[in-house]
Formats: sequence, C-alpha cells, structure tokens
Amino acid sequence: MIVVRCQFVSKCIYRRSEAKVTQGERINHKGLSFIKMHGLGNDYIYIDRFTESASFDPAVLAPLLADRHRGIGGDGLILVEPSNKATARMRMFNADGSESEMCGNGVRCVGHIVVSRGYAAAGDLTIETGRGVLGMTVSPVSSKVSQVRVDMGQPLLHPDDIPVNSASMTDSIVDAAASVLGDHSAWWDSSSLDSRMTCVSMGNPHVIFYCGDTEKVPLEMIGPLVENHTFFPHRVNVHFVQCKSRDRVKMVTWERGSGPTQACGTGASAVCVAGRLTGRTNEVIQAELPGGELELSWDMNGPVFMSGPAEEVFLGVWQGLGSLLSGSHGG
Repeated sequence: MIVVRCQFVSKCIYRRSEAKVTQGERINHKGLSFIKMHGLGNDYIYIDRFTESASFDPAVLAPLLADRHRGIGGDGLILVEPSNKATARMRMFNADGSESEMCGNGVRCVGHIVVSRGYAAAGDLTIETGRGVLGMTVSPVSSKVSQVRVDMGQPLLHPDDIPVNSASMTDSIVDAAASVLGDHSAWWDSSSLDSRMTCVSMGNPHVIFYCGDTEKVPLEMIGPLVENHTFFPHRVNVHFVQCKSRDRVKMVTWERGSGPTQACGTGASAVCVAGRLTGRTNEVIQAELPGGELELSWDMNGPVFMSGPAEEVFLGVWQGLGSLLSGSHGG
C-alpha cells in the first residue's frame, strides 16, 4: 500500500511559493515536484512538464494526489506541458482519474504558471486545451497571484455537442422540461427548484437548474443523480443558480468526477450563457461561488469571457512515485 508524503506536512521540508523555480532550486531529485494552486478555492495539483520529466500515468496518479486525507488534496491534477500550437498545453484529470476537456479556474492557474516561470511574458498568451486553443491575458498581481481574463470560446448548444441521449431533441435544450430525468418531484418541492433545465457545452457538458435559494439545494443528493443520469452519456457538471438581480447570480456546483467544488469557471461561463438565453440576466454578470466571485460576459454572438484570480499556495515534492511505478500502490 502506498505511503503518500508531501512537503506541507512536518515530516518533510516545506517552502512557500516563489516567483521562479530553477532546476538548481528544486527540492528533491527523486520525488515528483508539484505546485498547489487554486482559483477561488477550486484547487488542483499542477505538474510543470517543462521541467518535470518523471514518467507516470496521470489517470492513476490523479486520485492518489487528490485524496484530501492520504494525498496532497485537491479537485484533481493538471499537467502544464509544452505545445506546438500555443504558449503551453493543459491536460486536466478529475479526482476520480477521468480526463476532462477543460477547467476555467484551472486554465487561469496555468496562465499564471507560464508567466511566473518565465515561459512567456505577462500579457496576451494562448493555452491549448481539450476544447481547442484559448486566448488569455495574464496580469501578475504578485509573484504568487495573477488576475487572468480568458476567452472561453463560443458555447455549444446542439444536443449532440452536450451530448445527451435523446433522438427526439434536435434543437438546443433551453428551459426544457426536466421530466426527461424522471419523476423527482420531491427535489423541486424541497429545494424551490425550477423544474426546467438548460444544457450548455463549454467544451465540457453542463446542465443548469434555477432555484429560489441555493442554500436549500440538497447538492450531495441531487448532484450525483443528475451527473450520472443516462440522459448524459458522458456524465455532466450540475449547477444550481439563484438570480439575485439581472447582473448578479449565486451558484453551487456538483462537478463531474469531483463532486462539490468551491468554484467552476466553465460552469460559471455556462450559467452566463443560460441566463442570456432564458432572459434572466444581462450581458455582463458577477457570479457568486462558494470560493469567491467571477466576472462573465457574453454578447450572444461571440465567445464567453471570464475574469478571475489565480493563486499559488505552495510548492512540494511527492515521494510516492517510486512505489507507484513499482506497482505497490494497491491495497
């Protein structure tokens, strides 16, 4: 059985984030170097593949590192890699090891890493993701924090782009009856949920439900049921949204493959789109998430733009890679 050790515990050396890390400054020669970052509390373990050359299977590694009791702890694993199409490439793995196309909070943190490590100058750059190459503007606030504005791309609305299992649905799923998910009237009665849903793809699938009060939504009951419903063959990110005004929403998220999360950037982008399509919100909104606020905008023709922070928490070295490679991580 694998023993997971990381640098923020007293058994190992701990050091705070620095503006740049050179090969000579790396803490350990045998472990796996990582960067812990978050965007509004949506936290991931980042591996800088510009400098870290260790071999591993990220689908196997992600659950081990993301374990909040026996690992480093996080919503998943993100690899920052060289790219021949953009400034850098991002690959994202959820806490359950499944690979996802995109993470809005994660891509902001990737932008910070690329600039803070000197791979690109501050300002405009591009990141290759599972949904294509995205542009962004990185504005460093300090050596550990950047404010990042991301072109999230155009939303996809056709049922085949979500995708959903319904041959009868040939048009966008906007304010559609949620009865296709089965008879769950108890949900609506206890949670003041609107019994209609809107589906949006931001390169990854999202379903949005509106409600009177997000605090009353039994997220851990409804979230996994909707995420894994057969209507969504690739599973789905689930969002519950309270419109506080035409310029401000409050939302909670059950993230596909990770569960409740402090923030979801692609989800907030999808909520911005859903609000415009259903006439509930304006072009520019502030989204209140458990971890903080994001600004979103969509003019109904072009891409969605998202602005928010990216914060580096600490650097570390994970010492379990040797056991993982030898196959001794099983119980």
